[in-house]
Amino acid sequence: MLTPPGSALVELVAVMDRLRRDCPWDARQTHQSLRPYLLEETYETLDALDRGAAERTDGTGFDIDDVAAGIAAKLKRRHPHVFGDVTVADADEVKRNWDAIKAAERAGSGSGARSALDGVPLAQPALALAAQLQRRAAAAGVPQWVAAAPAGSGASELGSELFALVTKAQAAGLDPELELRQAALAFGDRVRAFEANRQRDEGCGDDRQF
Repeated sequence: MLTPPGSALVELVAVMDRLRRDCPWDARQTHQSLRPYLLEETYETLDALDRGAAERTDGTGFDIDDVAAGIAAKLKRRHPHVFGDVTVADADEVKRNWDAIKAAERAGSGSGARSALDGVPLAQPALALAAQLQRRAAAAGVPQWVAAAPAGSGASELGSELFALVTKAQAAGLDPELELRQAALAFGDRVRAFEANRQRDEGCGDDRQF
């Protein structure tokens, strides 16, 4: 009996629903908290395309069910406390387990991957790149002093200061890319308000002349 198209999508939704109920990390996520991961996944997708991702060569192609099945399998594999017999104390332990499982997957991929930074898309904006590199390094147990650029490292003083601000944001639990975006949007609002006030004042001046 053929599996109806879209069945894997239904299964993926069921997996996500269960994670929202039974995983302490997933249960506390919101649209806002997931924004940094959306950015990362987008650039990882673009990076995969740049590295030559292609359809199957056996003539079968691939469809949305293949994609959904792959995502569902990854979520089950990385949530053994939900789909296996692992016990966790809290969301922080879930994150540590996820990072450990992901590292083991990289090591066993046969691609020769050795670094926790392997797979980070380098084409993403510099601020997001710095943040993701720092998160990966921290998850791998790299000490924070490594983040400080030594003299002669090739980084300018300004670049080092910007990188240090990323470190500061990470320590505060903030995403620097999103924080800078909010500041930029607020600046845009102030510029528009200034322009509106100037146009109003100029209009009043014209009225007084006549």
